[in-house]
Amino acid sequence: MPDSLRPEGSGPIASALERHADNPSAFLALNRGNRYFRHDGLDGFVCYRVQGRRWIQFGGPFADPSCATELESRFLDHAHENGCKVIGAQLQRADAELLGGLGLTVNQVGASYAVGLKEFSLRGKRFVRLRNKISRAVRAGLEIAEVDPAHVADEIGAINERWLRDKGRHTKELAFLIGEIGGDWQPMRKLYVGRIDGVAIAYVSYAPVWGTRPGWLHDLSRRLPDAPPGVMEAINSQAIEDMRAAGTEWLHFGFTPFTGLDEDHELPAASRTAAKVVRWIAEHGDRVYPAKSQLEYKSKWYPDAVLPEYFAFDGGLSPRSLWSVARATNII
Repeated sequence: MPDSLRPEGSGPIASALERHADNPSAFLALNRGNRYFRHDGLDGFVCYRVQGRRWIQFGGPFADPSCATELESRFLDHAHENGCKVIGAQLQRADAELLGGLGLTVNQVGASYAVGLKEFSLRGKRFVRLRNKISRAVRAGLEIAEVDPAHVADEIGAINERWLRDKGRHTKELAFLIGEIGGDWQPMRKLYVGRIDGVAIAYVSYAPVWGTRPGWLHDLSRRLPDAPPGVMEAINSQAIEDMRAAGTEWLHFGFTPFTGLDEDHELPAASRTAAKVVRWIAEHGDRVYPAKSQLEYKSKWYPDAVLPEYFAFDGGLSPRSLWSVARATNII
């Protein structure tokens, strides 16, 4: 029978991710608060959260390809039996094709970015500005180290508090579609902290990535509002050096909504109206989501791969479905 599980005791969940996940952000499926749908005899699971009458699914089914369609179908049936509809978020193209084939409306909403590390180097003219920013941070006294989160919890908390305060009193931490620090799965992540004069001023957390482009995901990052320019770039540069030394193949920069849009990426199951709305937001919607600043940071590293990502809507796109996504992710 179908079963919804909490993260506690979810060893099979992590095992399925390592064996079947080809989504650069798949590790986010282990975030606290997620639910997991499984079915006897099917190797894999579906990750989701409940938001009223909408079940927000993260990624596609993390399952053996031979049973992925059946698992997704059973999940949809389970949702419908409970009077709910499914919204798929951060779907890779294969996932989008699968859900589109099951009758959902599917549209590209953004893209994720990845840098191949085997031949990566900051040498050359195209990285002059990036090298200058990093040098500026180093001259300001920046020291970078990979740390154990248990030893820096207070420092991380102080950075988060000031970062949120600087964003405004109505700002909330995003949820579901970004990672976290701490919890049962922290030993599988990497955490780098930057300090000046012994004071922690910024950090970057990295999560493991499996699949066809294995490596690490540049996930959660924060800096103090008055941190000198180049701090985040310097931290990431140090992490890249360590990853390359360890033989890591890829560094992923994750999903950015409203970027990398291309009509050639749309599928037959797409909504033309939704595509127009997404493109309008991409051109005029900085107040809705700061996509341009995120893309600017990622573009500095000259990504080798730009992967389209999709959202899927059970029963078509509707204001209620959009509201559910916004609430589940803390956008509003």
